[in-house]
Amino acid sequence: MCRLFGMSTGGPRVRASHWLMDAPECLRAQSHRMPHGAGLGWFSLGAEPVRDRAPLAAFESPDFALHARNVVSHTFVSHVRDASVGGLTVHNCHPFVMNDRLFAHNGVVKGLSTLGSWLTEVDRAHVSGETDSELVFAYITAEIRRAGDTTEGLVRAVGRIGAELPVFSLNLLIAEAGRLWALRHPDSNELWVLSPRHGGRSGPEGGEAAEHVPAVVVASEPMDGQPGWRLLDPGELLVVNGLEETSLHPFEPPRHRLSRDDLSLREAASQGVVVPPQSAEDLPAADDAAVISDL
Repeated sequence: MCRLFGMSTGGPRVRASHWLMDAPECLRAQSHRMPHGAGLGWFSLGAEPVRDRAPLAAFESPDFALHARNVVSHTFVSHVRDASVGGLTVHNCHPFVMNDRLFAHNGVVKGLSTLGSWLTEVDRAHVSGETDSELVFAYITAEIRRAGDTTEGLVRAVGRIGAELPVFSLNLLIAEAGRLWALRHPDSNELWVLSPRHGGRSGPEGGEAAEHVPAVVVASEPMDGQPGWRLLDPGELLVVNGLEETSLHPFEPPRHRLSRDDLSLREAASQGVVVPPQSAEDLPAADDAAVISDL
């Protein structure tokens, strides 16, 4: 399944190369199992979101390695893709950017024609790819705008999606400059956090002092052998403001929860279900815009 990574240091600008390139279960290593795209997002000195993404496995992408080694920021979001919806194009790679926020998702949400009906033409203008993930982000963005608050808008959007659409998993990361939201919903896929008080750092023990500062690290699986990794509860929304963590539990289980038997072979493969291997030829071509045309 896709893998998520997020990190917040609370202010110091550091590299994330340890978690992206060097840790025992770094994102680059995970990409050998998630080869359909990779992306890294961060924030500039002007607090603007920046991202680099490509429909290549992270271990094959020189740009991923270059940015992982050299970019400095206080807030990062990264993603390696195991495609379930949408072709192998850059527009379908995470993280996505809307309204000065970064977003990455792991899971499957269906009922996309219904979800599309909740979007205005202005909302749809943000969507350039074919994935359920980007449509979900467009709706979350719209609800944040209406609510005037990121947490409230996110809770409203996810609550409605869970009540009205078929959901297998809606694990996600949203980042603003210095702030991070991590959601595990429901329990189909895992999402872990390593807090500063339990060993969370931007770099390894013994590393350069500038690269070894306290940090909140969020990942789809523990990335090293530290004992402090904590599995988020089903439905838990972790709000990270700098280094301050707040856990919320505002969601009921999805009303139309999908089981693995409800997924297509391709969707099941992307969620870690054992099915016959798929080659790139089995995935939709770049002009397969069924999701968008269904809106």
